[in-house]
Amino acid sequence: MIASDVRAHARAEAARISARFVEAGALPVEAAILQPAETLLDLYGEDIRARAYVTADPLRGEMMLRPDFTVPVVQMHMESGADPARYTYAGEVFRRQETDAERPWEFLQVGFEIFGGERPHEADAEVFAAISGALAGLGLRAAMGDIGILMAAVKGLKTTAARKAALARHIWRPRRFRALMERFSGRVPAPAHRAALLTAADPFAGAGPEIGLRTRADVGARISTLREDSQSPPISGEEVELIESLVAIREDAPYALSALRDLAVDLPAIRPAVARLSDRLGAMSERGVDVETLEFEASFGRTTLEYYDGFVFGLHAPARPDLPPVATGGRYDALTRVLGRGREVPAVGGVIRPELVLRLRAAPMGNAR
Repeated sequence: MIASDVRAHARAEAARISARFVEAGALPVEAAILQPAETLLDLYGEDIRARAYVTADPLRGEMMLRPDFTVPVVQMHMESGADPARYTYAGEVFRRQETDAERPWEFLQVGFEIFGGERPHEADAEVFAAISGALAGLGLRAAMGDIGILMAAVKGLKTTAARKAALARHIWRPRRFRALMERFSGRVPAPAHRAALLTAADPFAGAGPEIGLRTRADVGARISTLREDSQSPPISGEEVELIESLVAIREDAPYALSALRDLAVDLPAIRPAVARLSDRLGAMSERGVDVETLEFEASFGRTTLEYYDGFVFGLHAPARPDLPPVATGGRYDALTRVLGRGREVPAVGGVIRPELVLRLRAAPMGNAR
């Protein structure tokens, strides 16, 4: 099959999926291929920011080829939409591939987004059921998580606001997050050169000229912050172990919920988020989702888009680990607050990659499961 035929079939598949979402009450919308980079690029995670195609326009400033649909659709809704609302879209997105020549730099996405409503857990269940229902028969494995539970655990730590803010910034970078926990708990002492710098009477003694983007004032402010942090008591070993236990949870959803409830006895800050998970599982079950075999991973979604701040999910082909997820999605309430200039509405959505659906359908059934 030639490339033009593949693209035509993928577009037809995208249209089929989007039609299902229209039947579910979604309004078809579009987003411009060129998006304002200065306004929107920082809302993506490090991975997408590094892979965006950015160009300069003499009149509009920095522009980028859209790397996804969710951010521009949120912007559209917050500027002119009425709640509640459901949207669907289909079109190309663009991402540079600097390390893997086999991964496409341009591919189709078709999505389903829900804004507003008074029962977010039911919207979560509706999006998941709609996305997974559109992919029925492909033998996909579903996994879910909840970034909001870890966020709540970090907010509840008995430590300084600065440390909690640092940990919250790095929730989507698991290695950096763990390194900060070890440093803030005192498990790993500060490097010798940093300790010497923080105890020096004049940290700039013998320093050469300013080089790079940081000014002497910037460096001085950073040293003051590190000195203040060095005087703060460490995060307790008990809290570190609780966080480690939380991020390590990977069980079928009912068992994960039980484990989270046990942790909530000693981590009371996560109780509301755990209750939302329970409500979500109940709503999923009512929509016919088999939650007994739905895998929950507490760290799921921590290396993807940084605008997710609650429920996250993905659907993968177990027999094709070489393929990216066929579908992903999640909740992004905080993103609506940023683009709504302080106004926030509940929002959740997901996307499907139609060309992956076609590849799985074309494979023998034994290989596609």
